Amino acid sequence: MLETQPAARRTFSWRVVAAAMLLCGWGGNQFTPLLLMYRRLGGYSTLDVDAFLGAYVVGLVPGLLLAGPVSDRRGRRPVLVAGTAASALASLVLCFGAQSAWAIYAGRLITGVAVGIAMAVGSSWVKELSAGEDGALPARRASLCQTAGFGLGAGVAGALAQWGPWPMVSPYVVHVLLTAAVPALLLRVPETRAPSPAPAGLLARLADDLRVPAPARRRFWLVVLPMAPWVFGAAGLAYAVMPQLVDTRVGEWGLAYATGLTVLMLGMGVAVQPVAKRLRGRAPVAAMSVMPAGAALCAADAVLLSPWLAAAAAAVLGMGYGIAVVSGLLEIQRMAGADDLAGLTGVYYMLAYTGFLLPALLAGLSAWLSYPIMLAVVAGVALICLAVVATGVRVTART
Repeated sequence: MLETQPAARRTFSWRVVAAAMLLCGWGGNQFTPLLLMYRRLGGYSTLDVDAFLGAYVVGLVPGLLLAGPVSDRRGRRPVLVAGTAASALASLVLCFGAQSAWAIYAGRLITGVAVGIAMAVGSSWVKELSAGEDGALPARRASLCQTAGFGLGAGVAGALAQWGPWPMVSPYVVHVLLTAAVPALLLRVPETRAPSPAPAGLLARLADDLRVPAPARRRFWLVVLPMAPWVFGAAGLAYAVMPQLVDTRVGEWGLAYATGLTVLMLGMGVAVQPVAKRLRGRAPVAAMSVMPAGAALCAADAVLLSPWLAAAAAAVLGMGYGIAVVSGLLEIQRMAGADDLAGLTGVYYMLAYTGFLLPALLAGLSAWLSYPIMLAVVAGVALICLAVVATGVRVTART
């Protein structure tokens, strides 16, 4: 039996789930402004620190693709409790493993799993706990919690690393302390999916939960797929690539600058998210119209190395990110049924997070190509994706 609850308790419940999403997002992004710290204090190369981001993406894959379908079948609560506990564990590993690349890889891998669980399961649980409210509201709540967690994690960790004691330890300790009580609170949140007995062919059934329903496949391939990687591709450009390019221009304020750039990008993402609701089906085109401009600013700044131009690029990319993440969630929630909502949400986030591989790809290619050339190519690819999305929105327009 599913648990029922009055409206006031339902509000408390979705807020607890939102807090879990926020803190998992905090754990996922607290590492980003510390990239410069690991280069300066840890002695890691640019390729090393970008590969740490890549390990995070690798961890996201099982978290996103398995946690969603499992929660569709076995219930939201046990899966998200495990994900929130994993987020705290990851911070403990990073706290004690700063001098070991393998420990950092392990910590980032676990972080990825935790964030994947939070995004796929948390987004679905928030939607179900918000039943009866404005149809776009659950998607905005989920994306806002995710973005707020990313921004707060980066802001607090960067400030502690720049001005606080034990820069390679204190950011993670704060996250562990904040997260420790959340799994217990989640145990009080009503379950919205009745656990079902494990049937024969469970893996095949889980795979079915990851399939896009046939009526929506054309729109998925033409609209969601070409837009999704730009969600975190924009983030990777704004707060992984640009701070490292202008590092020599900001001197000892590098950590504070990287933190500010991250918060600026995510803050713009929060500010523009209500726009996605008003744009409705045109939101993907609006999001992709902004991405080439942001990438072009990054390409220009790879030549000029201006901290101010990098900030402008981060702000523009943040606008594209904010519209894209909400509109993508709305598209998926329209496509999915009750039995595959978390599974398809996981597919969407997996596609979105592939964009986080972009900094590592650029760092790997930098031995042969300059950043101005590579970023100009990125802007060109964004224009191609804009054309595909605009065509897809037009040919799949709902009547």
